[in-house]
Amino acid sequence: MQKKGMTQKSQGTSVRRKLWGSWQLYVCLLPAFLYLIVMNYAPMYGVQIAFRNYVAKKGIWGSEWVGLRHFNTFVHSVQFPVLIRNTLLLSLYSLLIGFPINILLALMLHEVKCVPFKKLVQNATYIPHFISIVVLVAMISNFTSPSIGFINKFIVALGGSPIDFMGDSKWFRTVYIASDIWQNSGWNSIIYIAALSGIDPQLYEAASIDGANRFQRILHINIPGILPTIVMLLILNCGSILSVGYEKAFLMQNTLNSDVSEIISTYVYKIGLQGSKYSYSAAIGLFNSVINFGILLSVNAISKRLSNITLI
Repeated sequence: MQKKGMTQKSQGTSVRRKLWGSWQLYVCLLPAFLYLIVMNYAPMYGVQIAFRNYVAKKGIWGSEWVGLRHFNTFVHSVQFPVLIRNTLLLSLYSLLIGFPINILLALMLHEVKCVPFKKLVQNATYIPHFISIVVLVAMISNFTSPSIGFINKFIVALGGSPIDFMGDSKWFRTVYIASDIWQNSGWNSIIYIAALSGIDPQLYEAASIDGANRFQRILHINIPGILPTIVMLLILNCGSILSVGYEKAFLMQNTLNSDVSEIISTYVYKIGLQGSKYSYSAAIGLFNSVINFGILLSVNAISKRLSNITLI
C-alpha cells in the first residue's frame, strides 16, 4: 500500500512538472479556450427561455416557466410537417448531389499534371466561395430572369420557352442546389486534395509497375486513401442535416415559391426576430439542435459498426 501511494504521488509530481514545463503552450491556448467559453458555452444560459414564457421586462429568471409547452405547440402545428419536409429535402438533395461532386473535383484536380492549368482551375473554383450571399442571390436573379437572363436566352436559342426559375416553386430546389455547388464545391474539395497529397507516392509507382491504369489507381489507391476523410465529413454533414442556413433560402424566397422554400431556419427568423416570439423560436431552435445531435450520434454509431471510422 505504501509503495502504491508513493507511486501515485510520484506520478502526480511528474504530471505537474510536465504541465509547468509547457506553460507557454497553455498560455497560447488560453485565448482560444476563452473564446470557446464566451461564445459557445456562456450563451447556453439563455437556452432556458425555450422553457419559459419570456418577457423582456421580467428577464429570464422572472419569466413564467412553461416547461415543454412551446415544443408541444410546434410539433402539433400545421407548419411542422411542411417545415420538416422542406428542410430535409433541401438538405438531403444538397448532400446526395453536392457531396460526391466535391470528392470528384478533388480526384480530377489531383490527376492534372499541368501545374498552371491546375492552379487556374483551383482559383476559378475557389473564388465563388468568397461571394456574399446577397450578391450571389442577386446574380442568380439576373442569370435566371425570363427577360434578360442568359440561361433563358440560351433556352430560347434552342427553341424552348423562357422559364421563371425564381417564380416557379418546382425549380427552387434545383436553383438552390446548383448555385450552392457552384459556390462551394471548389472550397469543400480542399480537404480532399490535402488528403490525396498525403498518400505515399510509392503506392502509385508499385501500381504502375503492376500494370494498373489511371482509373484503377484512383479506384484502389486514391479513394481508399481518403476514405477516412470522406466518412468523417459525411458524419459531420449528416449531423447538420436540419441546419440549413436561412440567409440564402430567405433571400430567394417569394410568395410564389414559399411552399417549398419555407424551412426551419427561415421560420425561426420570421417568428423570432420579426414576430418577437422569442421563447417559441428558441424552442424550435433547440428542438432542431437535439434532432441534429441524435442524427450525428446515430450516423457515427453506424459508421463505427460498418467501417470502424468514427469521430468519437
